[in-house]
Amino acid sequence: MLDIALLPGEYAVCRLAAGSALPPELPVGLSGGDVVTVSWTADGISLICPAGRVPEQAVAETAWRCLRVAGPLDVAVSGTLAALVDPLTAARVSVVAFSTYDTDYLLVPAVRLREAVAALELAGHRVLG
Repeated sequence: MLDIALLPGEYAVCRLAAGSALPPELPVGLSGGDVVTVSWTADGISLICPAGRVPEQAVAETAWRCLRVAGPLDVAVSGTLAALVDPLTAARVSVVAFSTYDTDYLLVPAVRLREAVAALELAGHRVLG
């Protein structure tokens, strides 16, 4: 069983063109529960951030809710994401996942949050918040 926190507010999944600069104000003033993650590749920049912080030049999909696995998790532990993604897949809930050194995060569409929480709880996890 995993404890999972539902973070407040909605999130966006964004794409910026390769070589774009991130706005310097993006991480400034994040509240205690907010998360921003950035991935750079040769094809472009992927950004996940609170919906109210989407850069103007970004292509964005909004209305995602963010779930954080209570951590820190041991980096050597395997199967954590599968234990979360598998029940969501069975419930036909789309998922965007990312990890930090300390824990794992899942984004689910805001319109499917109720189904996502039910699927995770049915799988034995506890969703808080």
